[in-house]
Amino acid sequence: MTAFTAPETARIETADRVIVLDVVGLQRDHLDTDRTPRLRSLVGDERVTDLRPPFPAVTVPVQTTLASGREPSEHGDVSSGEYDREQDSAAFWERDRGNRTRLWEAASEDAGLTTGALFFQHLIGTSADVAVTPSPIEDEHNEILEMNCWTNPDGFYDDLRKTHGHFPLHSYWGPGASAESSEWILTAARETVERFDPDLLWVYVPHLDYVGQSDGPSSDAFDAELEAVDDLLGDFLSFLSTTDRWDGTAVALLSEYGFHDVDRPVFPNRALREAGLLETDADGDVDLPRSDAFAMVDHQIAHVYADEGALAEARAAIDGLGGIDAVLEGADAAARGVDHPNAGDLVLVADRNAWFQYYWWSDRADAPPYATAMDIHAKPGFDPCELFFGDDGLVSLDPTNVSGSHGRVDESADGCFGLGGPAAPDVELAKPLDATAVTPALVTLLGLEDDLSLPLSAAAERSE
Repeated sequence: MTAFTAPETARIETADRVIVLDVVGLQRDHLDTDRTPRLRSLVGDERVTDLRPPFPAVTVPVQTTLASGREPSEHGDVSSGEYDREQDSAAFWERDRGNRTRLWEAASEDAGLTTGALFFQHLIGTSADVAVTPSPIEDEHNEILEMNCWTNPDGFYDDLRKTHGHFPLHSYWGPGASAESSEWILTAARETVERFDPDLLWVYVPHLDYVGQSDGPSSDAFDAELEAVDDLLGDFLSFLSTTDRWDGTAVALLSEYGFHDVDRPVFPNRALREAGLLETDADGDVDLPRSDAFAMVDHQIAHVYADEGALAEARAAIDGLGGIDAVLEGADAAARGVDHPNAGDLVLVADRNAWFQYYWWSDRADAPPYATAMDIHAKPGFDPCELFFGDDGLVSLDPTNVSGSHGRVDESADGCFGLGGPAAPDVELAKPLDATAVTPALVTLLGLEDDLSLPLSAAAERSE
């Protein structure tokens, strides 16, 4: 599959500037005249299509694939967390670039373009000319001492803070999550354009993600936030139209994934504990070094890591659970593009209406102290209950509150990809567009086909 299919008489013109609006949770069916008239006007009816995310369709794997053109089996980001087999530890949301090379790094390093990336994961250490990502100053207990952001260039966040106030971390995640975070990010994007005039700017717009999980994609609340994001992005596009380079600008509107309505939490770690494979310490925390098996959960996907000799027992324990659509290993994992050493020995895929919660306890009295805290780095699994206030702490322990999830890949939860702006080419988009084709599409738009050393995968259609 190629990213663009042009009519024989058409010539794909390169754009002078490309702005990528990464609106997580947005789907093609959301682009209508009632809820999102300004976004629909941007891409029209022809220059938008479904975007098939890689498996698993969770934040870090999808983001790395979209921005690198490579699949999880190649780049190794198979979850938003990472399990270290040697150290027997699980960590979520580490923020360093590591060995990742994304389009903005390649375009800056190889082609000399001015590039920017705002609020993507793993931005600390990026070579993008402009970067902003939350990096609050914390104590040894992960308690926030001071709000801060890591930026390129140094001092950019200080300038943003002086003019627009601190980034509202409370509205970026947690019970207070709201459109306020998206509004601040788009304000930072305006400042980026005005001060640095990047040739490529990738902007992550997050807040549909919150209501997608808390209320679900079929809710009235989700529709209301679609209208809110349309207003915010419409205002940003109006600002772009006043800039000197607007006539040479192409805007790529994309989404990492869509949501499923869910009503069934599934607890693989409870099953592993009942089978005697998962151990806990005196504080109720999971004791990974002493455990024979552990499930690192991430929305509708769970990676089960098992010690040598314990895999059969772990598989038997998992087989007794409901709400699981598939258990992948070996050739099945390879067929889904998740055959990488970072992946679990077993990879669990939830039913469409189900999702995985990390709990290994049944009695709330046995929960570890961080269970009711906002502590995304301490928890060894993604916890959407952090979107709800709790009775005994800041965070709820009632997983039945969660109404939406993502991770399994099927047509009902595809993202979207569309092109607009004065310099958008007159092309047809492949249906559906594979996530690995996004970077090649942007490389073509920027006219950089012969300038980048970025390794790309061949785009391929996927089916559930």
